[in-house]
This record gives sequence, C-alpha cells and structure tokens, in this order.
Amino acid sequence: MANYRYNRYQYETSPRKLEPEYEPIKNPYSKRKSTVIKKKQEKIQHKRHIKDQIKTVIYIGLIFASFVVISYRNSLINESFNENEKLKSNLAAIQKENEQLKVNLENSLNLSNIEKMAEKNLGMQKLDNSQKVYVSLDKQDYVEPASEEVVIGEEKNWLEQLLDTLLGK
Repeated sequence: MANYRYNRYQYETSPRKLEPEYEPIKNPYSKRKSTVIKKKQEKIQHKRHIKDQIKTVIYIGLIFASFVVISYRNSLINESFNENEKLKSNLAAIQKENEQLKVNLENSLNLSNIEKMAEKNLGMQKLDNSQKVYVSLDKQDYVEPASEEVVIGEEKNWLEQLLDTLLGK
C-alpha cells in the first residue's frame, strides 16, 4: 500500500520560467534618476557611517578619560597613604625617644644625684650640729574657750510653728 502512494508523485514538476517575447523599452532618464538617488543614498550612508565613527571615537575618549580620572584618584590615595605611613613612623620614633627620656629622667632623680647637684651647683652643705637651734615654748594653752553656748533644738513641723507664732511663744 505504501508503494501505491509514492507512485503517484512525479519528480521535476516545477514550472519553467517563461521568457518575454519582447524587451521592454527602458527610459534613458530613469537610469539617471536612479543613479542620482543611489548617490544621495550613498552620501546619506556615508554621513551615517561618519557619525557612527565619531560616536565611537567619543565613547572611546570618554572611557579613556574615566580611566585617567580613576588612575589620578588612585595616585592621590597612594600619596596620602604614604604620607600617613611616614607620620606613623615619625610618631613611633618620637614615642620611643620619649620613653628613653623618661627612663633617663627616672634614673637621674635619686637622692645622691640631687645632693651632688646641690653641693656642686648651688654651694649647699649638709647641716652640722652647730647650725641647729632649739626653741623652747611655754606650756600654756593659747586656745580660748567659746563664750556662747550652742543650743541644738529639734525642728518643729509647720503646724507647731504656726501655733507658737499665734500663741506668742
């Protein structure tokens, strides 16, 4: 049954193109118009192409400018970071020197060094027994007793104070 169906199909049944019996007359001005139109279209396409190229150049320029700005900002950040690191190292050196000066100061502040400096620079001497002077005081009391007597009383509430003022106490 399948063969029956395929036998009805014929190959190469497409129609052939017919050739015209005459050649149409071509207008000589129409060719001129078409060339003028083609030239105008070519100019328009050329202008569009130039505009597209200009846009591309502008976009590339903007991208380049943004990269320049980003790299400039990064260089400023690097400079400030380097300056910060220098200041930190200077701070560490100054703190170390400060600690050394504190240690030197603590070492030089002992009693024997102070005595040597007082004797040497200021011409001071230690006390002798001949330089000591004793003062004798009377055993009299110089504090006077209070002449008034201090009375400490209880505070009264406002009702009692009112009654006392009314009664004249």
